[in-house]
Formats: sequence, C-alpha cells, structure tokens
Amino acid sequence: MNNFRVRSLSLFLFVSLLLPSGIVKAQTTTPSGPVYIVQEGDSLWDIAYRFHVSQQDLANANGIQNANQISVGQQLVIPGLEGIQGVLTTEQVSFGESLHSLSLRYHLSEDILARLNHLTSPNELYAGYSLVILQDDTPSPIGKRITFNADQSLLELSILNGTDPWTILTNNQLNNSSALIPGNVIRAPGEDDLGPGAFPPGITSVGITGLTQGRTSQIQIDGVPGASIQGSMMDHSLNFFPDPANRYIALQGVHAMAEPGLYTLVITGTLPGGSGFNFTQDVLVSAGDFLYDIPLNVDPATLDPATTGPENEIWNNLSSQVSLEKLWQGVFSLPVEPVFAVCYASRFGSRRSYNGSDYSYYHTGLDYCGQVGDPIYAAAPGVVVFAGPLTVRGNATMIDHGLGVFTGYMHQSDLLVKVGDRVEQGQLIGRVGNTGRVEGPHLHFEVLVGGVPVNPLDWLTQEFP
Repeated sequence: MNNFRVRSLSLFLFVSLLLPSGIVKAQTTTPSGPVYIVQEGDSLWDIAYRFHVSQQDLANANGIQNANQISVGQQLVIPGLEGIQGVLTTEQVSFGESLHSLSLRYHLSEDILARLNHLTSPNELYAGYSLVILQDDTPSPIGKRITFNADQSLLELSILNGTDPWTILTNNQLNNSSALIPGNVIRAPGEDDLGPGAFPPGITSVGITGLTQGRTSQIQIDGVPGASIQGSMMDHSLNFFPDPANRYIALQGVHAMAEPGLYTLVITGTLPGGSGFNFTQDVLVSAGDFLYDIPLNVDPATLDPATTGPENEIWNNLSSQVSLEKLWQGVFSLPVEPVFAVCYASRFGSRRSYNGSDYSYYHTGLDYCGQVGDPIYAAAPGVVVFAGPLTVRGNATMIDHGLGVFTGYMHQSDLLVKVGDRVEQGQLIGRVGNTGRVEGPHLHFEVLVGGVPVNPLDWLTQEFP
C-alpha cells in the first residue's frame, strides 16, 4: 500500500512537471476590480489602449507572462479601478456630449465615469474618445432632452413636462434646484432621445467627416428649421447653410501641413423663439499620407517672400470669401482631356524641397500632364473671380462655386475667360502653358474650401455636401 502511494505521488509530480507553466487558471475568487471579457480578435495591446492603461500594468494585474496568452471569453481585471465592480465595455464619444450628458446617458455618476476613464478634466472627452463604461444588460430609460430657461422655476419646468421636481432632480443627479443653471440641457421622463446630449432638443444630430490633413471636413447639423448656426475650427470661421432637409452644413478645408492632434470645434446658435446655445469640444485631426517629390530647381525670384507674400495674400483673400449660393451639383468633372485623367506630374500634398531647401513646402494642388495649348475646362459651374498673370502661379484663373468653394487653374498659356464671367461645367476656360514657377508645361489644378487647399481627387470622386 505504501509503495502504491509512493508510486502515485511520483507519477503526479512527474505529470505536473510536464504541464505548461503558463496555463491560465480559472478564477475562483471575486476579481479585485471591474473586468473585461476578451472578444474575438482582441489583443492585449488593443485592450490596454481601449481602457487607457499600460499593457504591462494590464499583464501584471492578471498574472500574464506572455502577451499572446489570452483567449476568447477570458475575464481580465482592469487595473487602477479598485472598488468598482462589473463588466466593462467601451463606447465612442460623439460630438455633442459632455461628462454630464454622458453620465445621464449611461446612468453613471460623473465621479465614477471620471474614475473609469482616468479623467483629470472633462475637456479630455474629445469626439472619438474611447469611453469606458460599465456594461448594462438591462438599460434604464434616459428620457427626453429639455432646456432649463432662466425665466422658469423648477416647479414650472416639471409641470410643463408632466413630472415633479423630485424626479427632475434625481434623474439629473442634482442635489437641489440651485444646481440647475439656465441654458443647461437636462433629462425629463419621456421617450428616449438619443440626440446629442449637450445640445438642446431642437438639434437632433451632429455629424463630422473629413478630419484628416488635406481633406474637406463637413460638419452637418440636423435640426428644426429657422435656426441660426455659426462655428469655428482651426482658426477658421465656419459658415453654415441650411438645405431643404432641415440640415445646416459647413465645409472647411483641413490644411495639409496642420499638426495631427486635437483641435477645438465651437458651435453656437439661436433656435426659433430666441433661445441660444453654445458648445465646445475637441475633435481629432488625423495624419494624411503624402509623398515626397524629388528636389526641384526653380527661379529663385519665385521663392522670394517679397514676391510670394503679396501673391499669396491675393489668392488667399479671394478664396476666403463666402457667397451664399451653391452653384454646383454632384461631383466635379475633369479639368483636362480624359486621356490625362491618370497622368499626374505631382500629387496633392506632396512635400517639396526647392533649390536645396528642406522639405518645408507642400504641393497645394494636382498637376496634370499636358502640352502647351491643350484645353482646360471648368470643373464645375461658377463665377470667375480672378484671371490674370502672377509670378508663381503664372497665368491663373480662379472660379467661385459658392459656399466657400473655389477652383484654381495655373501656369496657362492662354486665358479664355475674364473676371465676372459665369461659366458652366466643362466649358473651355484656358489652355495649358509653361508660365510661373514650373519645370515644364502642365496644369496645376487646385480646389480650395474655406480658404484652404484640399485634395482635388476627393471632389472629382464624391459629392459635397
């Protein structure tokens, strides 16, 4: 019997030594913090990034020796959140949400939400931020948005919305009526309103696209007719124009040399009836993907700030004007013959070096191949606002298409239109040349939005707005 026990123990020890040392053990005790359940396609790095912790801290908290040693369904404790229990997930923050509006949407106090996201300031909740929340399998109603006006009492506000002051205060995590600030957007019982939580109910949605170097950003606000909306972003005023579908749309170019990162977007307005609103939130501008042209040798006079400064001022002042009428429909058309549609001497945004300089310049347009005398066509309907000779741009034409959108045509041999002419899409407006700062004949085609050059290929392949 003793020999049998010895042999059994020896066999057990032998088998134990053969087992992999990195096996993940099933948790038998309650985790010391909130957990995330690993999903298909997750990596340890992805999870750490989503939950705003370091990969090393995440590995240490879960006894992970090998970053590849996680499996679908495994529970990972997220470190730094002791005292909070539950299953964590993430949601992307939309433009139009504040810490307070998000706390009401997800039924979490502002303090808990700040802890879950390691926030030191509410301003860190930029549009696109990966917001950490506790998973709620039986979500409670969030109610409708209402605005507390300066001339209202809490009792009057409650009666108008079919409820009572206590419900208003508790639904909005307020201790007393003095915490209510006129103009604040709060929640009241009613059908769930999923619109932007920090905007008044007259604004039903806010959408932003194109926040990338060299692209055309489009800010679209859906709301009630008769609103007046303004804004600013990246040191540019935003001009919003209503359309028949009760949308307010602003187009603004993002500079190709802008530093990627966070920029402040401000939206202000007045709704029918006179109530105003003001909202500020950071948005994330992403890096573009640009080439580097070979070093170029040009006439030094075309690089002299005494020449380029005044010329750029003329060009920038013209392209920063905003006319109220949209003159184009659909996508823009090629400004050259179709045979040159994919023949580019240089792409938009390419970094450039002139006469041995560093690559501090960039290409503001798209260079189409061509020979002197080849035809140039208007890419869209518009009004000619410039047609004449310039030192750098050569013989150049600029057309206003409305709503702050312009096209430019440079280095021409012949100008066939004049200032004030109304042109149609596809109309012959000039001929390819070899004038200005060039190394050979071509058409430099430019699209400017809100005074900023943007990638013309976007306008040749998709419709704005």
